[in-house]
Amino acid sequence: MIRGFGSDNFSGVLPEVFKALEEASYGHQHSYGEDEYSAKAIADFKAIFGEHIEVFFVYNGTGANILSLSAFTRSHHAIICAETAHINVDECGAIEKQSGSKLLTVPTFDGKLNIGLIENHMHGFGDQHHAQPKIISLTQCTELGTVYSREELKEICDYAHAHNMYVHMDGARLSNAVAYLSCSPREITADVGIDVLSFGGTKNGMMFGEAVIFFNTSTANEIPFIRKQLMQLHSKTRFIAAQFSAVLKDNLWLKTASHANRMAQKLANEATKIPGVRITQEVQGNEIFAIIPRDKIQVLQEKCFFYVWDENASEVRWVCSFDTTESDIIEFVNLLRAELC
Repeated sequence: MIRGFGSDNFSGVLPEVFKALEEASYGHQHSYGEDEYSAKAIADFKAIFGEHIEVFFVYNGTGANILSLSAFTRSHHAIICAETAHINVDECGAIEKQSGSKLLTVPTFDGKLNIGLIENHMHGFGDQHHAQPKIISLTQCTELGTVYSREELKEICDYAHAHNMYVHMDGARLSNAVAYLSCSPREITADVGIDVLSFGGTKNGMMFGEAVIFFNTSTANEIPFIRKQLMQLHSKTRFIAAQFSAVLKDNLWLKTASHANRMAQKLANEATKIPGVRITQEVQGNEIFAIIPRDKIQVLQEKCFFYVWDENASEVRWVCSFDTTESDIIEFVNLLRAELC
């Protein structure tokens, strides 16, 4: 069976991460984030995003998003997000259960929010019968593999802040967005006004663990308690922190993301040459969305696994990772050609 293109969660772990975990396993360290590895990783993040941030390590992406959003919302608040947002589609209603806040979703053609879409839910302020919009949650890269520009992000942040609201960025694939835009991470987060960021590690070569970075630190004193209640406080935090230091060192996280993006672009370029394949979104990160003949999907999945994105449209998703090779691309393209031509 050909190596699949199901998800970047399918990929293995970077050798540098294994080495960091091994080194962190020797000896004893204080628990619950009071260790030297956590201090080092936080310093590494500050070197990238600036000194005036607060960093909290968590187990997974859903936990990162819930912690981020819970810090700025109460049960009578609402969160505006795209209909395709991970917090809406793939987190089992976790944010609504844990915080009590209501998700207000808007349909998008490319996964990206804009002011016009957001305005659909900007009403009912002060009305005790309506959940109060309090935070906008956007994803970078989006769930459709598209990327917000710096200007788009700043426009949304300025709009939110003008309405006494906050902005959360789900950055599970932030590395791919930074690689695509060829900018610094700070330029599309702190500098445009993002209040809190879920910073992804697992999709880009780590074994487990994510980080929540607060640029708006007004609620920082509350976060440790919220994290504990959410069961996201890892006793041996050093094993998350050590991984982050490994991937942040010498911009490894950006090198791996750039590679995944290049592989996705190569796959898209080759796939478009095959009759019956139509790419539906501009390939900007490491994901490709394509419509292929419905009757060929299962046959292809049996030989190279990938997910169906939209059954009605016969749209599938292919995801490249830090360890995707050109040989993987060639094998899969040959399979597509053999089955579709």
